[in-house]
Amino acid sequence: MNLENIDAEKWIELATEYGLKIIGAIAIWIIGSWVIKKVLKATRKVMTKSNYEESLQKFLINLLSWGLKILLIITLLGTLGVPTTSFAAVIAAAGLAIGLALQGSLGNFAGGVLIMIFKPFKIGDLIEAQGEIGVVKQIEIFTTKLTGLSNKEIIIPNGALSNGNIINYTTEGTRRVDLVFGVGYNSDIKKTKEVLMNVITSHPKVIDTPAPTVNVLELADSSVNFAVRPWCKAEDYWAVYFEVTENTKIALDAAGIEIPFPHQVEIQKKG
Repeated sequence: MNLENIDAEKWIELATEYGLKIIGAIAIWIIGSWVIKKVLKATRKVMTKSNYEESLQKFLINLLSWGLKILLIITLLGTLGVPTTSFAAVIAAAGLAIGLALQGSLGNFAGGVLIMIFKPFKIGDLIEAQGEIGVVKQIEIFTTKLTGLSNKEIIIPNGALSNGNIINYTTEGTRRVDLVFGVGYNSDIKKTKEVLMNVITSHPKVIDTPAPTVNVLELADSSVNFAVRPWCKAEDYWAVYFEVTENTKIALDAAGIEIPFPHQVEIQKKG
């Protein structure tokens, strides 16, 4: 009978001790989950107001969510009396191993975060980077995708992209088209400048501000070279480049101005 009383007392003691811990753990889980939701909601609002990229928002929210949940689980285990020191050490060791294994990927991730925060370019911008030129199609957390000028897809790792030089042709809204045309030495310079200026100012996609310019660039071996510099909207660059080149040839021919070709002197030795 005494043994039964002792067992009953032990069960009551255990139930009281662990029952309170379980109730406390449940309460911590409910309150913790509610706090995590509120924190994530507030963080999302701040990111939206700060114009963070959608992909960066999702990634950082997920990262924060997992971190807070792991912290909540460790707190729960501590409440239940489970030693958390070794558990935290295991998580830290696993994190270190994963970090070393994914060193390159983490560099690309960090580059993606920097690109999305500092925004050196946005979707739709024409950029030149890592020896490639194209329109930005998609900015992802590890890579950036461009559509090349020949409609090919270009994928650049964000680590290399964020650490290298980036030329953004769209930011300013306008581009200067750099063209060089050569005419014969017997051509009248003033007349040639008038013809060339006529070609660029009459083109519908050449803008007035900044003003286009035509200047003598150099006195080459077989031609006088002119630097022709019209300005246009960034999206009209190639149209202006090709059309002005074609129209210049037509206009110079019509004005009787010679476009010389390179001369080659051949010396033959007899005997």
